[in-house]
Amino acid sequence: MSFKPRLSFSQIINMNVGFFGIQYSFGLQQSAVNPIYDMLGASPDQIPLLNLAGPMTGLLIQPIIGAMSDKTWSPRFGRRKPYFLIGALLCSICLFLYPFSSALWMAVGLLWVLDAANNTAMEPYRAFIADKLPSEQHASGFLTQSFFTGLGITLANISLYFFREHIPGSFGSLPYWVYASFFLGSVCSIATVGWSVFKTPEIPPTEAELAALKAEKINVFTPFKEIASAIGDMPKVMWQLALVYLFQWYALFCYWQNASKSIAKSVWNTTVYQNNPAYEDAVAWSGLVNGWYNIVTFLSAFILLWLAKKISPKMIHVICLIMAAIGLLVFPHITDKNLLFVPMAGFGIAWASMMGIPYLLVVHKIPKERYGVYMGIINMMIVIPMLLQTMTFGYILKNFLGNDPGKAISFAGVLLLLAAVATLLVKSAHKNKNSDGGMTMNGGHEN
Repeated sequence: MSFKPRLSFSQIINMNVGFFGIQYSFGLQQSAVNPIYDMLGASPDQIPLLNLAGPMTGLLIQPIIGAMSDKTWSPRFGRRKPYFLIGALLCSICLFLYPFSSALWMAVGLLWVLDAANNTAMEPYRAFIADKLPSEQHASGFLTQSFFTGLGITLANISLYFFREHIPGSFGSLPYWVYASFFLGSVCSIATVGWSVFKTPEIPPTEAELAALKAEKINVFTPFKEIASAIGDMPKVMWQLALVYLFQWYALFCYWQNASKSIAKSVWNTTVYQNNPAYEDAVAWSGLVNGWYNIVTFLSAFILLWLAKKISPKMIHVICLIMAAIGLLVFPHITDKNLLFVPMAGFGIAWASMMGIPYLLVVHKIPKERYGVYMGIINMMIVIPMLLQTMTFGYILKNFLGNDPGKAISFAGVLLLLAAVATLLVKSAHKNKNSDGGMTMNGGHEN
């Protein structure tokens, strides 16, 4: 690939602003989809399986899109940007249609399409950072994505609370405030991705790279062969990261599925989910709580960037995971709704770390011509734990945790402690400061 010039802060913001719209959609999936399932009549132990769309589409779509984008080049459309646009357009359509779900099966089906679209748009964004930025700016790129992750999910969650307060009434099976939040997400998705595509040119391949792309015979099996080959050649540090992600992402899915119900039980003292104003209040408040932790995420992202230049990124992630674990262990025991914001501040800092720091641990071990496929494989490490959670946690919740959402949250806290221990086992590149204050990574173990 051609020489990569350093980008200004505003250029890094412009290239990542599309991540905001993608994460708004993800925020709605975190906070609104499961309550919609509840309102449409799903039982608590059905919820994990009804969330199968997220891990399955991530497992199938992201590595395939990554491998395909590695092999793509268009002088007019670029390498990664065609996938941004296609995914964002489909995402906007699904978000617009989602509140019109009149039955549980409709909501589940649309979630599958929505997740596939989100994954198509999101996967190339990780590779886009590695494509565009020189190594000393990788931390800036990935943690700017953490900033927009927090900002997008914050708006999604706050919109749930704001529209719940100001738009009464219902249409069909769902209240009006659900429609308003999803319609806003539909606009944000395509508008922000369109901004990034318009403002950020891609770096064209060199003549040698272009000749190699043209010479390669590509067919329908090429992405699958590339994924298999990349897994076979995968650096050891990525296998170590996979163990961290096993505990980390299983825990996060447990939290997102049970946060509203845990708040309903501990604060509103109710376990009734259909046609219950108290539960709607709990859902709206959980949106505010989740919005708060994402505010903390975008406020702390650039502090973590500064810290990553000073100390080990690995130790930053360990500390952040411990903070999140303590927060989740405390969360279900709080009966004052205003005090829920305290433990979730630590969770928000950890969320900023989860969205950026792990990529710093592995990106310098990945060959540049395979950025897309390896970023897709990292996403497989995210979605496989989620898939395991959707297949197993319903049984655990029903038979060992008594369908108690508070115990589910505590279970997630324990898993995050295990993720912190697993992070200590990661042997990543060590960091040096370069002459301009940036950061480079050299091979070897951490000092």
